Amino acid sequence: MDYVLSEHARDALQKRQIPLAWMERVLRAPEVTEVDRVDPDLEHRLARIPEFGNRVLRVIVNGKKTPPIVVTAFFDRRRTIP
Repeated sequence: MDYVLSEHARDALQKRQIPLAWMERVLRAPEVTEVDRVDPDLEHRLARIPEFGNRVLRVIVNGKKTPPIVVTAFFDRRRTIP
């Protein structure tokens, strides 16, 4: 998949110790997608990560750009996916 990591996303993945493969999996095949409440150009892609206790990884991406720009990624403690 073709995408660009923003500097913030690169730092967040490293700081939060999120493997790039997990982020790419969510980016490519989200279980849930949501439009950002503030910026309609941003999309939140969410999926459970079985290797991390099925916690939900949220990847925020600007999909209007070509290639898409990953803005950030984090485990969303408040979100569950049934």
